[in-house]
Amino acid sequence: MTQFFRRLPWWQGIASLIALCVAAPIITLVFYAFGGDVGHWAHLAQFVLPNAMKNTLILLLGVGIVVTLLGVGAAWLVTAYDFPSRKALSWALLLPLAVPTYIVAFAYLDILHPIGPVQGLIRDVMGYSSPREFRLPDLRSLGGAIFLLGFVLYPYVYLSTRAMFATQSANLLEAARVMGESGRSVFFRVALPLARPAIAVGISLALLETLNDIGASEFLGVQTLTVSIYTTWVTRSNMAGAAQIAIAMLVIVASLITLERYGRRKQAYTSQIRSRPIQAQRLRGAPMLLAIGLGWAPITLGFFIPALYLIQETHKYLDRAGALSAQLVASAINTVSIALFATLLTVVCGLVVAWAGRRIRNADRPVYGLTMARISSLGYAIPGTVLALGLLTPLVLFDDFYNRIASWLGIPSSGLLLMGSSAALVLAYTMRFLAISVGGTEAGLQRIPPSLEQASRLLGETPASTLYRVHLPLLRPAIGAAALLVFVDAMKELPATLLLRPSNFETLATWLYAEAARGTYEEGAVAALAIVAVGLVPVILLARTQLMNTGKSS
Repeated sequence: MTQFFRRLPWWQGIASLIALCVAAPIITLVFYAFGGDVGHWAHLAQFVLPNAMKNTLILLLGVGIVVTLLGVGAAWLVTAYDFPSRKALSWALLLPLAVPTYIVAFAYLDILHPIGPVQGLIRDVMGYSSPREFRLPDLRSLGGAIFLLGFVLYPYVYLSTRAMFATQSANLLEAARVMGESGRSVFFRVALPLARPAIAVGISLALLETLNDIGASEFLGVQTLTVSIYTTWVTRSNMAGAAQIAIAMLVIVASLITLERYGRRKQAYTSQIRSRPIQAQRLRGAPMLLAIGLGWAPITLGFFIPALYLIQETHKYLDRAGALSAQLVASAINTVSIALFATLLTVVCGLVVAWAGRRIRNADRPVYGLTMARISSLGYAIPGTVLALGLLTPLVLFDDFYNRIASWLGIPSSGLLLMGSSAALVLAYTMRFLAISVGGTEAGLQRIPPSLEQASRLLGETPASTLYRVHLPLLRPAIGAAALLVFVDAMKELPATLLLRPSNFETLATWLYAEAARGTYEEGAVAALAIVAVGLVPVILLARTQLMNTGKSS
């Protein structure tokens, strides 16, 4: 084993260190959870975990059903049928991805308030004069959370399923029809089973995002495991109890990942024959109108209504205030700065891990390379609240170690180097979104023929020189797309920011969270609109690069 590590080049050693840093928060949580007082476990098991676990599981089940119905239905609609606005609909269905869940909850709480515009209009039409005479069901409920999260997160299922449907062979569907199967039967017995792996991937991503949510759940009054972790640590200052809840949450995360991989086992479809894509069936009359209505409904509820509300509230605020407040401008600057630093660090670390994994696999050590890449990608599967909680102790230990070294060298101590600065946020964002950078870079490396690297080595170039002169120019599109996604995700990250931000440090996400807690919706809408506007950039890029390609084949 010692000789194995001695043979590892320096970049592979750095990649191993990165993987260890990502795993450190989980190790810390385990020590805290099982090193705490047994009485904490008894209290949690009696008063906290039953309700939080029940709410979380019901939320996951409900969101899973909603995103499956919306995502699979929308994917089949734009693949199998042709109707007016179909091309625009195929990429517009991704727009809800630009709106974080907590922003949608923030918007709908005001829109559907008992004295808000929607309920006021309904009472006027029906002749009621008071909310006591008529009011819609309260949005602050588990059902409201399922509804809102489902209409925001369904694009994860739609994106993967649409790509699978668009690449299915029309010959299989036509053969089923020749054998007497109806259109409904062809969908359920042929198209849907072939798309099951893609559906499983999309559902797992949507459910992981549901677990990571804290803003929407808290706004809507749903006590989930994520909200319990935050309140246990921040309100009660109970680190051991928060760690124990986090361990219970990690069990759910591991179960989701295991179920997703189990569902995809032996699920593969290959064909040696060049297949003909599905030909969309032209719709007319009532079916055409129904398809248009069903297609645009989730976009309207998940994107257009919240976006129009934010624009309207921002306009009201600017009319009243005349200009943005200095605190809001400072929050925007903080957000962009932290996101840029985190993006740079994440892209560099992702490149090192992906390149080292490629070198290790080429050196006949594929298991080690694959394991290192998997560990480095764990952060995306860990909710931000759990990751931040696990980082607290390692960051404090690093600060203590640095201060001891500084004291020994006679250097003035800086106190809390990481925990007292925004560097903690940069590290948390890097660990959280490293999977995006590693996955994007690995996908780019797989498209580069090994012969190019071999030719470079035959000409006397070192591995580092080959990476710089051969691979990096070819990897620019993949790295650029990954950097864009990381930047936007970092801008809207809320759970980790709430726990790790320095005092008197606000980002747009935490500013919105604070404004919503105070009930001042107009100024919070400005921050929300800025986050949504930035989030539109990768969504449009994704639509152009992926959905347009699948659209050409359908």
